[in-house]
Amino acid sequence: MNKKDIFLGFIIGIFTSLLGSYLFIAFFTKFDILSGIQTIRENGYLGKVITIGTTPDLAVFAVLLKKDKEFMAGGVILAVITMAISTLLV
Repeated sequence: MNKKDIFLGFIIGIFTSLLGSYLFIAFFTKFDILSGIQTIRENGYLGKVITIGTTPDLAVFAVLLKKDKEFMAGGVILAVITMAISTLLV
């Protein structure tokens, strides 16, 4: 059951990061999502946008800890670490 909870937390963390990045591009840039990603990548800011998009994972982490879902919260942390490594490679 622990591996299932960690995996589910990882999926939730990745989804939340992607949603946060989407919301950042939608609300704080004048581009639509596809041209925004392309422009941000060309200017070299994609890693920074991914990092900003990971911020909502903090709220998800806190909610999971409040509900005593420690293994799911660990999966969210694993997703944040994965996103941090991906920003180094982008």
